[in-house]
Amino acid sequence: MDPLQSLQDLAGQQSAQLSLWPFVGKLFLAALLGWALSRLYVRFGRSLSDRASFGNNFALLAMTTFLIMSVVKSSIALSLGLVGALSIVRFRAAIKEPEELAFLFLTIAIGLGLGGDQVAATLVAFTVIVGVLWIRYRFDGPAQADTQNLYLTVAGPSTLTLSAIVDVLKHHGSSVDLKRFDAEPARLEAAFLVQFDGLANLEAGTTALRALHEEVRVQYLDDRGVGLLE
Repeated sequence: MDPLQSLQDLAGQQSAQLSLWPFVGKLFLAALLGWALSRLYVRFGRSLSDRASFGNNFALLAMTTFLIMSVVKSSIALSLGLVGALSIVRFRAAIKEPEELAFLFLTIAIGLGLGGDQVAATLVAFTVIVGVLWIRYRFDGPAQADTQNLYLTVAGPSTLTLSAIVDVLKHHGSSVDLKRFDAEPARLEAAFLVQFDGLANLEAGTTALRALHEEVRVQYLDDRGVGLLE
C-alpha cells in the first residue's frame, strides 16, 4: 500500500455529519459543567485574584473546546487546518497562579471529553475532581480571602531605626522579610515583603508605623503589582 496515497485518501474524506440533537445536548452539558466548575472555583479556590471574573470564562471555554473537538475529530484535513489557523494566534494573558492553570486545563478537558463522545468518563472524572476539591476544603479550611501578601516600603528621617520598624511588623504581621535597606545621613528607607492575616492587622500595623515618627511614609504594593494603600 502506498503511504502517500493512503494519506491523500484520508485527507480527502468528508467529515461525518453530526447528529443535531445529541450535539446540542452535549453542548448544553459542557456549558453546565463549565458553569458548575466556575462556582466551585469561586467557592473552593485559593487564588487571591478576582476568582468570580476569571471563572466566568469557564462555560464559554468548555463549549468552545467541545465545538472544536466535535468538528475536527472525524477529519484529518480539518485537524491540520485547525493547527495552521491556531499557529497565527498568540495568547499572552498572564497566568498569575498555578491554580488558575489547573482549572483552565480542567475546563478544556471537559470540552475534549464531551467532544470525543466520552460523556460517562467525563462525568465520572468531574465528580471525582469535585470530591477532591471538597476534601481539600474540608481538611484545610477555607481560603483566607483577606490575607494580604504585600511589598512594604517605610521611609523616614535617620532617627528612625530599622529595629523599631521590624518590631512593629513582627507584632502585627504573620511574616516579615527584609528586601532592601538604605541608610543615608538624613533619611532611612527599608523595603519588606510582609503578610498580614486580615485587613484589621494591616491597618493596625500602618498606624503603629506612622506613630514611630510624624514624617514616616508608608507604602504598600500588592505582590501582583496593584497599589492598595499609600
